[in-house]
Amino acid sequence: MAASGGSTTSNTNIPEYEYSDVNTKPFHIGGFRSEWLSRLTPDDYSYQPEEEDTFDANFAKEHGVSAETMAELKSVCSIDSLRCHPEDEQPDPEVVPPNPTLQTLIERKKKQDYKASRKITKNRHDLYANELERLTYGMKPEAVDDILPEGEVILTVNVYYPASYDKFNYVRPHMTLLMTGSHSLAEFRDAICCVSDLQVCGEFSNTPNIAPDFISKDHYKSAFFYFEGVFYNDMRYPECQDISMTTIEWAKSHNFPSYSQAKMEDTRFMDLNVKVGFPYLYCHQGDCEHLVIITDVRLTHKNDCLDKELYPLLTHKHRVATQKCSVCHIFIGRWFTTNDEFAPSHPCLFCDKCFRTLHYNEDGYKLGDFLAYPYVDRGAFN
Repeated sequence: MAASGGSTTSNTNIPEYEYSDVNTKPFHIGGFRSEWLSRLTPDDYSYQPEEEDTFDANFAKEHGVSAETMAELKSVCSIDSLRCHPEDEQPDPEVVPPNPTLQTLIERKKKQDYKASRKITKNRHDLYANELERLTYGMKPEAVDDILPEGEVILTVNVYYPASYDKFNYVRPHMTLLMTGSHSLAEFRDAICCVSDLQVCGEFSNTPNIAPDFISKDHYKSAFFYFEGVFYNDMRYPECQDISMTTIEWAKSHNFPSYSQAKMEDTRFMDLNVKVGFPYLYCHQGDCEHLVIITDVRLTHKNDCLDKELYPLLTHKHRVATQKCSVCHIFIGRWFTTNDEFAPSHPCLFCDKCFRTLHYNEDGYKLGDFLAYPYVDRGAFN
């Protein structure tokens, strides 16, 4: 984590905890990068692998051992000394020998036997945790121009579910993104996938075959981020409105501290003052509000995904259960109806097949006075 407790420096660009193990004091991300680069040598953050002889010499020097001792350590601690199978045999990393003598294998054998005795399956959240991050680990671009510059800043950002959701969803990140310091807040906004942006507005019981011309995000383009007293509004399109002004005017009328404004398309992460671990706000679609928490700020290293074309990089997405049709209980819901005499509940969710079978005759004419609205399931985007 970027923050480090116990710091006594007065430099505001060096993060220190405001509340222990919770969040840091505000610091400037660009200044944080400059502080690191001023303290490190280019070799410390270079993507080039260090030569083996140079590594051995530096390791021996740092630990105060002789060259002979270093050679002995390499021999004793080599991978070949841990081999428990014939040299010409390809091992299965999941198989532990029946009577291991190495303590780590003994403990692993106990863990495997314990898991085998349990009859429950692995939690799906654990199963897919960091799955996306593993796919891009150490990935390098084919073109040299597409490689991330050495010394670039990478931020880990958690985006949470809207506050309107019940139960425990508000404590689970909806998605985790890796952003670079060169990304603008507008690029961050475009990388956030929220089902409210994909909803279709309108009632289509009389015309279910006519696809609407737009989704909510195409029609309601206004949005803002809030970081440390500044509202960053999306003003890229002529139809965008400053939806933060209502909050700013309310704050003025109630003698709250004044807030400032900026454009998110003109603001990079490098320009922000933030607290690591502190909840900030992303608001779109008028009242769809997400918590945004920056959990880590660091420099890039050679094991990162170095293809800048893949950023913003999605490393985790929370998987949710889909809402099935109330009639067949098989297919994902596509329509929900109200004032529906054919439905077992109000409102009621239908897949497309059950919806058309129950509510329209063979010629496609509507039966009854129900109202029908398109439904976009959150689980369809797992």
